[in-house]
Amino acid sequence: MLSWALIFLVVALIAGVLGFGGVAAGAAAIAKLLFMVFLALFVVSLVAHLVRGRGGAI
Repeated sequence: MLSWALIFLVVALIAGVLGFGGVAAGAAAIAKLLFMVFLALFVVSLVAHLVRGRGGAI
């Protein structure tokens, strides 16, 4: 998911440099959304790992 956010960020940067403002704005918005989703999933995963504890085979 983070790789998709980086791809859209690169697309937004290239489109911005070439003067395609609408495409750049759209790609930047998608990149921000994907990054926030990635960040939320990372935090949920981190909390689940901490709550679950070390645990191991008995």
